Amino acid sequence: MIADTPTDSEREWCHDALDGTSRTFAITVDLLDEPMATQICVSYLLCRIADTIEDAGHIPPATQSTLLRDYDRVLDPDDDHTVEAFEHAVEPWLPDDGGEDWRVVANAPRVLRAFESLAPDARAAVLDPIRELVSGMALFVERHADTDGLRIETIEELEEYCWYAAGTVGTLVTNLLARDAGPERTRRLRETDRSFSLLLQLVNVAKDVSDDYREENNVYLPTEWLRAEDVDPENVCEPSNTGSVARVIRRVTDRAESYADDARRYLAAAPETNGNTLAAWAVPYLLAIGTLRELDARAEDVLREGGVKISRAEVLAIVGQFATDDNPPLERLRTEIEAQPYDLAVAES
Repeated sequence: MIADTPTDSEREWCHDALDGTSRTFAITVDLLDEPMATQICVSYLLCRIADTIEDAGHIPPATQSTLLRDYDRVLDPDDDHTVEAFEHAVEPWLPDDGGEDWRVVANAPRVLRAFESLAPDARAAVLDPIRELVSGMALFVERHADTDGLRIETIEELEEYCWYAAGTVGTLVTNLLARDAGPERTRRLRETDRSFSLLLQLVNVAKDVSDDYREENNVYLPTEWLRAEDVDPENVCEPSNTGSVARVIRRVTDRAESYADDARRYLAAAPETNGNTLAAWAVPYLLAIGTLRELDARAEDVLREGGVKISRAEVLAIVGQFATDDNPPLERLRTEIEAQPYDLAVAES
């Protein structure tokens, strides 16, 4: 049950907090207009609260599950469980140096008040997908409670996890977009939003293997694929396994790339209404394409250097492309980015 009176200051706080939690989503929100920008920002932070708890290696799995289930009760409009009760339950687990993610968790009442300030149709569009994400994360924590961290077994389980972590977010975006889309456009959105989400999330899995293991004790690379390379998941970051794990990373990127065509179709179907823009979703799509290029070329660096990402210059060049052209040729951009870094020189040629 969400209480208190919403204020504009809570919305402003959410926008400020987003900048510290996700570079990619902050770019997306900056490229949206109102009211979509605030609707996406607040919805994302509600999801981030659950994601931060699910990733917390210092919290015992049973407690993680309880906190996630309590949080879901707060979101349930028919439950009288208060956000203050959740705040009290999570307070002992707030790390002293948890950064912006944990500051968002600590300020869950502010995010929920901002949510209450959204238009009723926006709240209705996003609430069920957010609750599906929360309950899905609780499910995964409970499923892997005996391993002291997630150990994904198969590619099918990985995509199930990606669905809860990102597919649900794709659904809430689609629900917001579908409010002004005709039946045919809505059908195309719903047919392709899973692919759009899986592309982005599988890229995240591939590029963050080292951080996920060292910081969260989670191994998302499928155990069946690691064992095919004679790698124990507990040794995924051992230097002697770099070449073998890199081959598994490339298998994951191949899977991600298989969703790129449908992800492009999702962009084509998205209406530019209620503050939505093509740039907001095309930029993360193109950043994912660029990251796939880098992962294919140097997957070993995920382990040697702790991660792989495209350069800031390429990010700025891609974002800048939409500052000068509201509707650039996405297929041409994709082809160019697949071939080489899309820096300012390429963009201006």
